[in-house]
Amino acid sequence: MDLLRSVRDQSDETEFYTPLPDGYKLGSTKYVAIFGTVMSGLGKGIFSSSLAKLLKDKALRVSPIKLEGYLNIDSGTLNPFRHGEVFVLDDGMETDMDLGTYERMLDQDLTRANFTTSGQIYSAVLSKERAGDFLGRDVQMIPHVTGEVKLRLRTLALQTKADVVFVEVGGTVGDIENAFFIEALRELRNEEGEQSVVFVALTYVLSPPALGEQKSKAAQLGIKRLMEFGIHPHIIACRAESPVTDKVRQKLSVYTNVPVKRVFSMHDLPSIYLLPEVMREEGLDSELVQLLNLGGRVNTAHELRAASRWQQFASKIGRTEPKVSIGITGKYTALRDSYASIIKALEHAGVASGSAVHVEWIDTTDISDANVAEALANVAGIIVPGGFGIRGTDGKIACIKHARLTKLPYLGICLGFQMAVVEYARNVCRLPGAGSTEIDPDCEPAVIDILPDQKKIEGLGGNMRLGGQDVLLSPGTLAAELFGGVKTIRRRFRHRYEVDPKHVEMLTSAGMIFSGRHPDHPIMQVLELPREVHPYFIGTQFHPELSSRPLRPCPFFVGLVTAAMRRQE
Repeated sequence: MDLLRSVRDQSDETEFYTPLPDGYKLGSTKYVAIFGTVMSGLGKGIFSSSLAKLLKDKALRVSPIKLEGYLNIDSGTLNPFRHGEVFVLDDGMETDMDLGTYERMLDQDLTRANFTTSGQIYSAVLSKERAGDFLGRDVQMIPHVTGEVKLRLRTLALQTKADVVFVEVGGTVGDIENAFFIEALRELRNEEGEQSVVFVALTYVLSPPALGEQKSKAAQLGIKRLMEFGIHPHIIACRAESPVTDKVRQKLSVYTNVPVKRVFSMHDLPSIYLLPEVMREEGLDSELVQLLNLGGRVNTAHELRAASRWQQFASKIGRTEPKVSIGITGKYTALRDSYASIIKALEHAGVASGSAVHVEWIDTTDISDANVAEALANVAGIIVPGGFGIRGTDGKIACIKHARLTKLPYLGICLGFQMAVVEYARNVCRLPGAGSTEIDPDCEPAVIDILPDQKKIEGLGGNMRLGGQDVLLSPGTLAAELFGGVKTIRRRFRHRYEVDPKHVEMLTSAGMIFSGRHPDHPIMQVLELPREVHPYFIGTQFHPELSSRPLRPCPFFVGLVTAAMRRQE
């Protein structure tokens, strides 16, 4: 009897159930699964994306997927204070911030197929049950729910023609939420065969200040818990503040049967972009190629070229001069992960512009015209980022007004774009009641509003403009110049409110330039002030930070940092 049966072959005569996508061949794709132990937030996505990048450098096709334990269908309704920023993919999927790490490190656009939650898995299984796809069987966690997980992984492999799929399991081993993901991956290794699946355990090595030495017991127990699930790691990555000692690595090797050369010290570095080089120097990529028997697919010449380009970029990280201070003015400044993509976009821009970008965090909740000058005294440029809700918006408007009047370089993103329109309408067009219906439903005039077509769509998140959209740039403008004179760019949106078209003529007559528009509809997507009026004042309805990559930095951020450097000089 075959080990694997399709859903059509399911019956009371067998307990084997693993639906396979049409055309999939067992053992043809390799898998690397990354699990976290001891505690969350260790950097599974950073480790996984860095290792995936090294294989991509070898001309292997890689595809990552994040398995999240929460029941949400996507990340769209998650509070940034609880879960960090929501990262929007080009196809409109709202995902975990780790997908941003993968896109930046791998320099490739991902899709909704690269992100799965427990909610998606359960929804798919229950839909099949209602449709009668299980032929009267009682639907269970094993084999039906785990079978759906494996189907997602194999479908991704088939769709992307991946040589290697990197599977990051969210949360920590021992969480109830991710237990069925772990079980599915145990089954996957048994089904795919030898040298087809590699398990990585990411753990934490404690360094209690009172003891003055690294302690491995928590790491040992965490990995032991993983092994109790039937997952025996091939590689161990040790997070720590300082390099993990040989003694600790040896001890972990003894307790886990993992060779010392595969116990990797993932200690703190000045930038995550230095991690791939450290992995390469330690030979971790070579160990993975050997474990997965991928030697015959490696292109050495391609690897040398890719490694050289990355080394040139990495060598410029960590400079301390010339220092330029950029203020991020928002209401989530207490949690840096809320603005993870903006921080990375500034890092990319700093390398590109030859500067050391220092971020100043400015909470706008209590900022007003009376104290804004003091709040922004130490920065050479500011970003007003995206956000939802009323809190902090008056402070953002005060910051925008100050930047406009003092010629402080300014980049407004999404809400920052909208509040720039409100500020201009109030203080330049002399309409003190101008506002956004998001902030004040009764404002008059409502220069920012939900457009009529959007009002027809109901449900939280349902009336959002999400994902990649084309933006038509006006020739001769700053926006067009930043992008090298191209006529059209594609960027990612996540918003509900727009500039009301009936007020566009009023704003442009007063001097505001809408340099980016929707190709077919009267939707304003980029604004700027004339360069003779302000050296760098630009706002985007889309989120430019989501498309910034280490070797292809976002022009809006490079422009901001460059203008800030000129002001600081």
